[in-house]
Amino acid sequence: WRWYYYEDQQKTKEQKIKVKLELTNSKQNNLGMPLPKGKVKVYKKDTDGSLQFIGEDSIDHTPKDETIKLFLGDAFDVVGERKKTNYREDHSAQWAEESFEISLRNHKDTDIEVNVIEHLWRYTNWKIIAKSQEFTKKDAQTIEFKVPVAKNSETKVTYTVKYWW
Repeated sequence: WRWYYYEDQQKTKEQKIKVKLELTNSKQNNLGMPLPKGKVKVYKKDTDGSLQFIGEDSIDHTPKDETIKLFLGDAFDVVGERKKTNYREDHSAQWAEESFEISLRNHKDTDIEVNVIEHLWRYTNWKIIAKSQEFTKKDAQTIEFKVPVAKNSETKVTYTVKYWW
């Protein structure tokens, strides 16, 4: 695992921010019926009250009371950048540590929340030993930071993960 994606991990990468919409197929959301497989188009009210198309995605057959997840496209006014800031390894003691900094720049006129999902792929044994904010463990090798980013500003998330084998 020591060489896998080594060069890609060393670079600072600007990442597109995906815009996703999640909702429950429930009566409370004016749905609550089996939905057939097909295309869903999403609109929102503009400042003058007219409907503005904001994206579309396909769904599979969806029973009532299940979650629908729609990918609406990439944000053009929110930018993410991820870089590795440190890497240490002691092969004889069987551990490695790496640190990352994720910068989120919000160019919108409104505050937003960005879900930063990180995959801890190096080894199955890991522990976050330093972090700039709280995270949620999603599964055995995935963590998620929910990051509020104020309008026209930048927020940074940093963390260090220790792996052992």
